[in-house]
Amino acid sequence: MNRSFLLFAICLSAAASAQIEINIPAATFFQTTTLRGAVLSPEGTEVLLTSDESGSDNLYLVSAEGGEKKAITNAISGSMVGRAWFPREPKRWIMTADEGGNELDHIYVVNEKGNMLDLTPGEKHRAQFLHFSDDGTRFFVLTNERDAKFFDLYEYEDSATALSAKAELQYPRKLIYENKEGFDIVGLAPNGRTVILGRTKTEADSDLYALELGGKDPKPKHFTPHKGEAVHEFLAVAPDQRTIYFASDKGGDFRTLYSYDLKENRERELLREPWDVVSCSFSRTGKYRVVGLNQDARDRLQITNLSNGQDVEQPELEDGLPVRIQFADIGTKALVIAGGDQTPTDAYVWDVQTNQTVRLTKSLTEAIPSSTLVGAISTVFESYDKEKVYGLLYKPQQARRDQKVPAVIFVHGGPGGQSRAGYRPEIQALVNHGFAVFAINHRGSSGYGKRYYHLDDRRHGDADLKDCVAARQYLSGLPWIDGSKMAIMGGSYGGYMVAAALAFQPDAFDAGINIFGVTNWVRTLESIPAWWESQRHALYTELGDPAVEKERLTKISPLFSADKIKKPLLVVQGKNDPRVLQVESDELVAAVKKNGTPVEYIVFNDEGHGFKRRENRQKALEAYLAFLKEHLKGQKSAGN
Repeated sequence: MNRSFLLFAICLSAAASAQIEINIPAATFFQTTTLRGAVLSPEGTEVLLTSDESGSDNLYLVSAEGGEKKAITNAISGSMVGRAWFPREPKRWIMTADEGGNELDHIYVVNEKGNMLDLTPGEKHRAQFLHFSDDGTRFFVLTNERDAKFFDLYEYEDSATALSAKAELQYPRKLIYENKEGFDIVGLAPNGRTVILGRTKTEADSDLYALELGGKDPKPKHFTPHKGEAVHEFLAVAPDQRTIYFASDKGGDFRTLYSYDLKENRERELLREPWDVVSCSFSRTGKYRVVGLNQDARDRLQITNLSNGQDVEQPELEDGLPVRIQFADIGTKALVIAGGDQTPTDAYVWDVQTNQTVRLTKSLTEAIPSSTLVGAISTVFESYDKEKVYGLLYKPQQARRDQKVPAVIFVHGGPGGQSRAGYRPEIQALVNHGFAVFAINHRGSSGYGKRYYHLDDRRHGDADLKDCVAARQYLSGLPWIDGSKMAIMGGSYGGYMVAAALAFQPDAFDAGINIFGVTNWVRTLESIPAWWESQRHALYTELGDPAVEKERLTKISPLFSADKIKKPLLVVQGKNDPRVLQVESDELVAAVKKNGTPVEYIVFNDEGHGFKRRENRQKALEAYLAFLKEHLKGQKSAGN
């Protein structure tokens, strides 16, 4: 090669590398705002945002024309989420909030001054908001205050003129459906007269029922009779009050969109694709229908103008692709929530008639150039038994054949969850600091058909764990990955997989990060929250009944094989976690310490099953980075 050309190539490579900003501080990734919710006003003139820009989730008001946001609440803890606008004056909103991640959500009314009124007071129950009636005078709420195991349906009347009186005076309520049969209340017609009920038999078999409140027949109508096993998932009731939309896998491996006309007792198949239909919604007038698909771990929307049956061209946005759309009750405006791998979720207002958009938020901090972030690469590999296994691969920009990087296998929660494409600050930070990340969707993950979903039934900590081990072998074969340096990381069920990997396959990985993971299945299944009662049988069918399968569940619980853990371990836990109790992590850490194995432990006193406060998420990320740098790169931080 010509010497001058070689010099030019070296200089060009150096210049390209200089543009890649690496080792961005963890705190900078959390200067990025997380948009947790957005609701358009009935007239399409304003938007209520739920954002953590203050460090905790709070509510903000912004004009549909853009401009400065007005803070409505200023909480420093908890998880507030704006749910709906009151259709009538004065200006108010429905909000839900828990305390410190305990998942005991209450329903609040909030006004422009930030004054709040708890409509579901109490210490031991939780509530869910459904929606307002189509005439705007009433709204509907579920609570398990009568029986902790099951939710009842209440109708609240909106007679408020201020926010100073007691709830029972301004928002009188009545019980309209007492759920003594233990159904899941999954939906309600816009007029509040027909309630949709669900019955889950197993993870592979469920049914839907419709009950006309105050009707002649007091028994729910079963409208999804079928042979064999099939899942039926409620999605929406159309504005005509009579057509129910649901998704089912009864006709194939993936979930197809169906409708059922209650008056004509007629079912129709509407949309079948080689991916799951996961959502369906309508504009209030019924002109537009929006269907959501889970396409290869990515959100895809289809908007249909039902007046002519034509697909609607989606708006062109500055960043990202639409993942959710809400039409205003009046006018031509719609709220669009959009995002992508390199673009955190943002809110736009779209005029459907003119196809013009207004951007309301800019979630990505200017301190992180978008060119620094990387996209997810859809990946498929053959596992130990030739089964195809899926995942999303994130390649550091500095990774090359002559500059190999260590890798982290990231395991989702569930057990039937799925790692989805989209911006995740934790993953982007790890990649930025020179770690390849493979977000594995091992067998048993959702999104790839019901056959794949059930491949790990009663094989947890075995077949799915072997997929993770096989993933290491696959990644080691990539020319830019250092196969001798690989960790496993995950939260909830993914945290269980980390502990299981280190206990049952002690030589498979070089380090593990367990984020509120299950370690003792017998205790976890015996202590599931009361409000999961309707799902208990299905959960036991998939994982095992602790009353009759204690021996098998003990065998797959890593706590009882913790003496075999010899690779470094980091454990992170929320004190208020109602799903995976803190004792799960306490006992694992104590057992691993007895081995003389390096173990670090962080407990957040104001968090539950997932970390919401920015300072806690930042502290956790800094711990992940420091741990991985020490045990995969040999870079011990000054604080260690």
